[in-house]
Amino acid sequence: MSSYKERFVETPLGQTRIWEKGRGRKVGYFGGLYGVPQWTPFLEKLSETRRVIVPSLPGFPGGPSSEPLDGLLDWIIAAHDAFVAAGLERADLIGASVGGALAAECAALWPDTVRKLVLIAPFGLYDQNEPVADVFAQRPGQAAALVSQKPTELASYLSVPKDGDAGEWEVQALRASIASAAVIWPLGNTRLIKRIPRIGAPTLLVWGENDRVIPASYAKRFADAITGKTRVRLVKKAGHMADFDDPKGVVRSIDSFLAA
Repeated sequence: MSSYKERFVETPLGQTRIWEKGRGRKVGYFGGLYGVPQWTPFLEKLSETRRVIVPSLPGFPGGPSSEPLDGLLDWIIAAHDAFVAAGLERADLIGASVGGALAAECAALWPDTVRKLVLIAPFGLYDQNEPVADVFAQRPGQAAALVSQKPTELASYLSVPKDGDAGEWEVQALRASIASAAVIWPLGNTRLIKRIPRIGAPTLLVWGENDRVIPASYAKRFADAITGKTRVRLVKKAGHMADFDDPKGVVRSIDSFLAA
């Protein structure tokens, strides 16, 4: 993969890293459970047709400290601040997993700022008859198999890069885990159901058919609750991290939706 551009912008919480690559219409990306510690094949493929802009959220790799954030509203405002600082107002927005929960909140509370919305297995809703898995209660080594159909590749992606510092990498991973838990605790129920009808942007819901974290049936729950026109795309042989498991297939669906 060729290199991407890195820049830093100021937000109320401090300096925030922005990764950017590609040409064409801008599209933002909020990362999932692990943030975006490295550039992914999904982002690379997406950058072939779009100008991909990836702001780092608080607590995640490249983002400012999340310690000042006391509750969900603080997290939503911080995510929106990063979105605006990255120059994404009135652009398309993709959010995956934890990032999907925050992307949905931004689209609900600031409906005029998101042109089209893509949610990849987002947290936010909860049904006790089909509970969301507790991703933070897994034994060491089990989490990768829970969230992805490519656990070996995911473990490699999350391992220390050749030019990285092992100690710093572990701290970064711990911060990301704490940030994810802070946003979606407990079990992903952020009470989004109260605000989700405010989402009027055309929305694409992407879900791995083999998602062991949030059942694929949640796609319909989201689609039924969103006021804007929705589409659902189920990805075969993909788990919770559908954009990691099948980057080409997910990008094809997103390109088609955004271009329509």
